Amino acid sequence: MPVATAEHVGAAYSPERMLAARERSWAALRDIASRIEVGMDEPAALDLAKQRLKAAGMQRIWHPSIVRFGANTLKTFRQRSEPGTVLREADLFFIDLGPVFDGHEGDVGDTFVVGDDPTMHACANAARELFERTAAHWRDGVMGTDLYAFADAEARAMGWRLNHETKGHRVGDYPHAVHKAGTLGKFDAVPVPGLWILEIQIAHPDQPIGAFFEDLLIAA
Repeated sequence: MPVATAEHVGAAYSPERMLAARERSWAALRDIASRIEVGMDEPAALDLAKQRLKAAGMQRIWHPSIVRFGANTLKTFRQRSEPGTVLREADLFFIDLGPVFDGHEGDVGDTFVVGDDPTMHACANAARELFERTAAHWRDGVMGTDLYAFADAEARAMGWRLNHETKGHRVGDYPHAVHKAGTLGKFDAVPVPGLWILEIQIAHPDQPIGAFFEDLLIAA
C-alpha cells in the first residue's frame, strides 16, 4: 500500500482535533471503568458505555464498543464473548472504545482489575508497559511491519504471549476507512504520528486471563 494512500486524510482533518478526540475518548473510558461493578454482565456494561459516551458528547461510534470480563479478555475484537459472563470480586476486564468527537475518531483501550490478585494486576500492567516499549521503538523510526515482531519478542521476554491477531490500524477524520490503509502491522513504512493506533493484547502463558491496551501513536 503506497504511503500517500495509506496515510491520506480528508479535508476536515485537523491534528489538534485528532488529539482532542483522543483526550475525550480517554476521559470517557475512565468514566465508564469507574462505573463498572462486580455482578454486572457484559451487556449491562455495554449499555453503560453507550450512555456515558452519549453524555460525553460523542457524535457517533465508528466501531462498536467492546467490554470483556474474565476469560473473555482472551478474545479478539471480532470474536464473540462467552455469554453469561459476570464480573467477579477478583477479576479483570478491558474496555475498547471507538467514538467520534468533532468529526475525528478516537480509539482507546485499557485493562482494569477488581480486587488485589497480583497476577491480574501484573497482566494489566504488562500490557501498558509493552505498549510503551513498542511505541518508544516506533519513535526510533521503525516501520509498521517491524513493530509487532519487536512487541512479540518483548512480550516473551516479559513472560507473556502476544496475540498476533491484533495488529493496529489507521484512524483520522471520520470515516478514515475510505483510505483503505490496512493494518499497522503490515504497513511497510514508518507510520506518521497522529494517524495510527498501536494495539497490544497479551495473554498469561497458562492462566485464562489477558489484557489489552491501545492508543494513538504520537510524538513524545
